[in-house]
Order: sequence, then C-alpha cells, then structure tokens
Amino acid sequence: MSEHRITYVTAPAEVAEQIANTLVEDKLAMCINIIERIRSIYRWEGRVEHATEALLIVKSPAEKIADLIEKVREIHPYEVPEIISFDITAGNPDYLDWLSGKEIVIADMDEESELEDEVEGEAEGAEDQEDKEKSEA
Repeated sequence: MSEHRITYVTAPAEVAEQIANTLVEDKLAMCINIIERIRSIYRWEGRVEHATEALLIVKSPAEKIADLIEKVREIHPYEVPEIISFDITAGNPDYLDWLSGKEIVIADMDEESELEDEVEGEAEGAEDQEDKEKSEA
C-alpha cells in the first residue's frame, strides 16, 4: 500500500463544502477539490435514481484513511455514502511530501535567479562560440 491516498466522496452540493472543511480541519485530509454538478445515475432500493451531486477528491496520508471513512460516514447525510479510496503510486515528490505533513522548503528566489543567469550565460557563450567559428570559416 502507498503512503498516500485519493478518496472519492459524492455528496449533495449543499453539504460538500461542510464535509471538506471538517475533514481538513480534523487533519484527516490535506487537500480536497470539489467538483460541482456531477450527474449520478444509480440503482437504490430497486429503482433507478438520478441525482445532481458534488464530487470531493480527497488527498490524504494513507494512515488517516480509516478515520477519514469513519468521519465521512458520521457526518454524511446519505445512509450509504460513496467513499472509494485508492493508492497514489506516483507524483510530484514535493507535493507527496506535503501530503505526508513534511515541511516543504521552497528554493530561495535569489538561488533561482542565479541559476537562470548561469543558464543564460551558457547560452550566450555558445552563441558567441558559433559566431566565432562562422567568421573563421
């Protein structure tokens, strides 16, 4: 199992933000995206149902999943809420560190500027060398 998870939760639009806030405030999720107005068609109690819902895309450390599922079941208005979780197998290492709660150090702007200057200088040097070779030919 991966150390990071994505969990899909569908919910009525009017409670999606409340669920998201609760999960983030309770430190069960690091980030949640809410996609509004998805159409769901499903079978419930022998009938085909149609609903407009919101989809919560929940990113969290794997060790929080059991508590996250328990909390969603506790606060969700549905009798059987959709909660589907799966491993994140790859991604931006800095983002995955952040999902794990690790401190992220952003490169100093001066260091980035120095690197850009160095790259530009190398490119100019190559152009100068090309010009020199052309004039000698």
